[in-house]
Amino acid sequence: MTAARRDTALGSASKPSGKTILTDLGVLSLSALVFTASFPSFLSDSGWGLFAYVALVPGILIANRVSLRHSWWYGAYYGFVTYLLHNYWLGNFHPLAILIVPLIYAVYYALLFPLLAVMHRSFPRFGYLAQVVVWLAYEYLRTLGFLGYAYGILGYTQYRIPAFVRFSSITGIWGVSFVVVLPSMLIAAVLTRYATGSPFALSIDFGRLYGAARRYAVDAVLYAILVSAVLITGGIFLRTDYSESRMWRVALVQQDVDPHQGGIAAYRESLDRSMRQSNMALATDPSIDAVIWSETSFVPPITYHLQFRPNPETFQLVRRIQDYMAVQTVPFIIGNSDAVRVRGEDGVVRRVDYNAAVLFEQGRIVETYRKIHLVPFTEHFPFQRSLPWVYNILLEFDTNFWGEGKAFTVFETSDGVRFSTPICFEDTFGYLSREFVREGADVLVNLTNDRWAESVPAAMQHMAMGVFRSGENRRTTVRGTNGGMTAVISPNGVITGMLEPLTEGHLIADAPVYNASTTIYTRFGDWAAYLFVFAALILSGLGVGRIFRTGRAE
Repeated sequence: MTAARRDTALGSASKPSGKTILTDLGVLSLSALVFTASFPSFLSDSGWGLFAYVALVPGILIANRVSLRHSWWYGAYYGFVTYLLHNYWLGNFHPLAILIVPLIYAVYYALLFPLLAVMHRSFPRFGYLAQVVVWLAYEYLRTLGFLGYAYGILGYTQYRIPAFVRFSSITGIWGVSFVVVLPSMLIAAVLTRYATGSPFALSIDFGRLYGAARRYAVDAVLYAILVSAVLITGGIFLRTDYSESRMWRVALVQQDVDPHQGGIAAYRESLDRSMRQSNMALATDPSIDAVIWSETSFVPPITYHLQFRPNPETFQLVRRIQDYMAVQTVPFIIGNSDAVRVRGEDGVVRRVDYNAAVLFEQGRIVETYRKIHLVPFTEHFPFQRSLPWVYNILLEFDTNFWGEGKAFTVFETSDGVRFSTPICFEDTFGYLSREFVREGADVLVNLTNDRWAESVPAAMQHMAMGVFRSGENRRTTVRGTNGGMTAVISPNGVITGMLEPLTEGHLIADAPVYNASTTIYTRFGDWAAYLFVFAALILSGLGVGRIFRTGRAE
């Protein structure tokens, strides 16, 4: 085997110099920064979505160039820095979160980078397409299971382009991510072929660069045709006319209090502000059909306290909200924890709490939804017996564990509006909103508490994912938050009203009750993601096999 062929297959086996390592780490840091800037971030509250199309180029150049034996720790560094920057606001959520999430992604990227490198080496002409498939499979797989986390999926950077949002009604977010990720891989392929030595040299041989780009000219044209087709399909053919739909007039109350930060005083302040803004909204517009409060806008579980009265001071607050609801003439949807007493296998009766949403009508709770998909570590940790030391550390940091809900509840008001209430983190997962719609929800009412982050970009990152839930299912999303982003998103995936974040106030808006069609995504779910995973498994097997055979031949 010649040295050139060996280097092409395996990458340089020599240990990189200290100067080269520092240069590479700088390039990876730049790539992480561009990735971060593509989303709402500390650089821009709304994000610069166009950056997403080139965000991965520096990182993929490193994966294409370095040896397989070194690629894993480059990937670990890239994953850690990327999520340290992208989710910087997690430090306000939980002391461990800002460390745990970047470490998790350091592990993910340590596995991902070698696989991307294998795709480049094993498929010399179309390795960039194999890298796209592997990346999309990774984006989907990391949303599954206990550690499932959807922040950082590149398709979400396009939340301000309605045509892309509506295209997700066919493929889910995965088709949009395909369009966004492909240019990075293609550009990296061109630059890798062009490069002699380091691809980051300051001098440029334009003739050589033109020759490398010319090899992929047809690919670039086909990509342009693909983007045009997606924009035309989403912009024209998937546009929904909901002008004849019923308008559900809602008052969204934003109390701007984080009730988890102050015990009874915070509970009282949150209730005072919620009632004040509700009264103002109802006095301003008597035609309001429903009032919506945010996640945990009232923390003490109402039904539980009325039944068991565990704390006199808290019970007085519960009586106060009960008396307030008794005189209301419109439905109230509020975030409220729920609790029950359960006898365990050891015979001991314990209290189990749920993060929940309740519908008040005519002074009583007529239906309750319990949160199904809980936030890992901070709301849920199923490994108490196998990892007791981790569980105890979480308890020491005042982690509040919730019980898991089981039912995809669909509420129905007395005047016939059917809606479901994915709570906070839940609307970042397409499968949940899809299931609510399949169960009969005509409107998605997301109740969120992002006030703890004290960050507009954090709230914007969250809302960007909610925009795609509307696009995927062709349903209105109403976001009731306690600090932002309180908004209404139409079935066309357009934000039609939004309240100033991190302020006390209310938003009165019309939410279209549209249910005239069922999208491909609602009917078939994450079919596109399944195809990417299947294709990635095949390509990975072929690629690793080729690398193995090359090594054996050597």
